[in-house]
Amino acid sequence: MIIEVDDAADERLNAFRWRERQLNTIAQRKAALGSHPDSSGMFIAEGDLVVRRALEAGCKPSVVLCDPKCALEFDDDVSTQGGITLSASADIRREVTGLGVPLDAIGVFHRPALRDAQSLIDSSTRLVILDCIDNPSNVGAIARSACALGWDAMLLDTTSSDPLTRRALRVSMGTTFNLPYARTPDISTTLNQLASRGFAVVGMTLQHHSKQVVPMTQVRLDDSQPRALVLGSERQGLSDAALEACTILTNIPMAVGVDSLNVASATAIACYALK
Repeated sequence: MIIEVDDAADERLNAFRWRERQLNTIAQRKAALGSHPDSSGMFIAEGDLVVRRALEAGCKPSVVLCDPKCALEFDDDVSTQGGITLSASADIRREVTGLGVPLDAIGVFHRPALRDAQSLIDSSTRLVILDCIDNPSNVGAIARSACALGWDAMLLDTTSSDPLTRRALRVSMGTTFNLPYARTPDISTTLNQLASRGFAVVGMTLQHHSKQVVPMTQVRLDDSQPRALVLGSERQGLSDAALEACTILTNIPMAVGVDSLNVASATAIACYALK
């Protein structure tokens, strides 16, 4: 059943006024980083496409706020999964969300349980691994590229940004829901485990003091060999421990005077070149 809301002060709209820190407790935010056993909490899906992909992925809605057209489109799925569909005018949606351009749909969803890293490793042959990437826009763009180019899953350390933040989901256009991901508390241990299982563990770096760094155009991998692409923060790059655990170090050849790309752009090129 669609509930029409004609007052911006309606308490049923409160969740859309809150920031992400208000939606989740400290324990729930730690859980999203894989550093706490609690796996509850909420996330916000912005835009009709992201809401649709969240519903298609089986994410459980709490409340979805829509224009009349999207309310009709989503109500059956939202209601079936125990959520509430609210319909409101553009002026009310703009005032409540604080967005200059009111979205056709915005939803508050229950956060799915965090996946187990070992199960992803066991079922994957193409892994993207993030080491200290704390910008949610980069995490969202990386997830979008990895999913689009056929990689299986994404592993993040506990300092990398949450893929379900509003900004990460918005940048990924909801493709994050189609890319399984998990947290690993120790990147170097995980990389060593992958190497011992026959993975080509490919780290991206400009240089290394003792190991050879091969231009990506020269990296040759057998199609049957599983691989993990390891990416570090834009400022610091990969940690020393991660660099030591990589079996191949590579970079993307640049024009003179330019040393690197944004990590999300570099990921897209690497996912294509190393697939």
